[in-house]
Amino acid sequence: MTKSKPGAPGKDRRSRAGRRRRGGGGRRREGGGRLLRAACRWTAYYAGLAAVWGVIAALAIVAWYAYDLPDVDKALAASRRPTVTLFAADGSRLATFGELYGLPARLRDLPAALPEAVLATEDRRFYRHFGVDPVGLARAAFVNLRAGRVVQGGSTITQQVAKILFLTPERTLKRKVQELLLALWLEHRFSKDQILTVYLNRVYLGAGTYGVEAAARKYFGKSARRLSTYQAAMLAGLLKAPSRYNPRRHPKRAKDRAIQVLANMVAAGSLTPAQAASARRQKAAVIAPARRGGARYFADWAMEQVPDYIFPGGRDLTVITTLDSRLQRLAEKRVAQMLAAAGNKAGVSQAALVAMAPDGAVGAMVGGRDYQASQFNRAVQALRQPGSAFKPFVYLAALEAGLTPATLIADAPLTVDGWSPRNFDGGYRGEVSLRRALAQSINTVAVKVAEWAGRERVIRTARRLGLSADFKPTPSLALGAGEVSLIEMTAAYGAFASGGFAVWAHGIKEIRDGSGRLLYRRRGSGPGRVVGAADVAAMNDMLADAVGSGTGRAARLQRPAAGKTGTSQNFRDAWFIGYTADLIAGVWMGNDGGRPMKKVTGGGLPARLWRNFMIAAHEGLPPRPLPGLPATDGPVPDQGFWRNLLAGLAGGEG
Repeated sequence: MTKSKPGAPGKDRRSRAGRRRRGGGGRRREGGGRLLRAACRWTAYYAGLAAVWGVIAALAIVAWYAYDLPDVDKALAASRRPTVTLFAADGSRLATFGELYGLPARLRDLPAALPEAVLATEDRRFYRHFGVDPVGLARAAFVNLRAGRVVQGGSTITQQVAKILFLTPERTLKRKVQELLLALWLEHRFSKDQILTVYLNRVYLGAGTYGVEAAARKYFGKSARRLSTYQAAMLAGLLKAPSRYNPRRHPKRAKDRAIQVLANMVAAGSLTPAQAASARRQKAAVIAPARRGGARYFADWAMEQVPDYIFPGGRDLTVITTLDSRLQRLAEKRVAQMLAAAGNKAGVSQAALVAMAPDGAVGAMVGGRDYQASQFNRAVQALRQPGSAFKPFVYLAALEAGLTPATLIADAPLTVDGWSPRNFDGGYRGEVSLRRALAQSINTVAVKVAEWAGRERVIRTARRLGLSADFKPTPSLALGAGEVSLIEMTAAYGAFASGGFAVWAHGIKEIRDGSGRLLYRRRGSGPGRVVGAADVAAMNDMLADAVGSGTGRAARLQRPAAGKTGTSQNFRDAWFIGYTADLIAGVWMGNDGGRPMKKVTGGGLPARLWRNFMIAAHEGLPPRPLPGLPATDGPVPDQGFWRNLLAGLAGGEG
């Protein structure tokens, strides 16, 4: 038997130990692989679970935003707001209110250049996307990122239709998600041509117009079916910013924008460079915007009255107003002339004028110096103290209580409830008749008359004639301490001009629908007789004296006329309200905010403005006596006009 060598057993043990060590490492590697595979499986599991829950969350969000989507059927069938067009009494157009839509235009009836211009500018991939354009969104994001601000949008025409039909302009995540959902629904429900047709008929194109037909008629005076390529490009250019590129107000911008649209059409393959060059040489005669003079004050006022007579519903309305275009032009001209000639020197920045027939039909209205600068209507909306222009209602109450124009009352110092009124000139005249006291606008006598008749009676008299102010029964009531509007004061004087019948100022004669069917026609005016014939005659006699020899001398006409001046405390307001047998007119002058004028009284600038207007307004009309007064033989002589004018400018008015 052969013996083993010494040390062999150790070697064998080392070999086995090495094998054990190597085998253990393999088992560890095998265990690590199992852990890695398990981790991958768990990762995949949780990723899948997260994806499932993400989908569920996304569906929940979509469902949440879709829950209160508007009723698409109602939105598609919804009609526009009605258009109300106002005309003067002679048939000339005054103003149009509401949304202007043309008759729906079919895509096949429009010149090819119009939809091509729109697509080249707004959505070149319209016929290739599914309502949302990922390419367009990516391009817009890149452009905006590079510019550092939003300079390009990614909305498709389908999305814009969804917004026009169903949504509000608000910029929120909810509105954007709903817009996307509705765009997908529109693409599923309608063809591309139908969506484009809706867009062309509903999109806003400036100047109150919606749709290409209304815009074409507004800007070019023709149907969209007859637009040239250049005109089509100009309309398409409005889509970016309708106000900024309005061709009536910004012709240079509109032209530059149209040229850019033509370049877009070349880039989109709709036009060749030669065709674009030819289009640029075309003329696009734009209709000039209508003149927006003082008649806009009247138009706004008349428009507010329409719902009082008829509910428009979904109908277009045509409103024939009482406005006399000739009188309106005269009123605007005379107001502008007076303010330009004496306004700065006298510290007067605003004036208002209202003229109406004895039945209350308003023929002219100027609500301020410049409608474009301020739409606040000082003839209707402003409430100011009338001063002595309120005194006729005080004297009427006294006549009805038993006094006469010849009644004598002492003009002397007076204190009532701790208040002491003073006359404008600071002096006293002793005993004077009511006739002279009203003509000279004596304050102490007016207060005594009001106290004798009773303050409550004076307030009831004023209300009976049409004044609606919240008058307080204080001693200063007699001097016009309450606040009234010019139109109400003018209408209240109408009771004297009409022979005792109350007057309601009105501006609408008739209303018709879009097909011409009569919906309303005015018949009659006011609540009837409010002043007895004898008292009307007495008031007309006294107020005629106020113009003939009193504080209203600067308003004297060569025909029977009556009226009264008024000046509020610290010269904040100056009034003259007067009338003939044919026309009543009221004038107010002052400043917004109540800033005092430079000692302007009602017998000065307002009386002169009233006279200038009334002379021109009565041109061609024969003189007629005032109600209750005898006729005169021929015109009333204009005695010492320049002397009277200087006296009027000097004052003599409380």
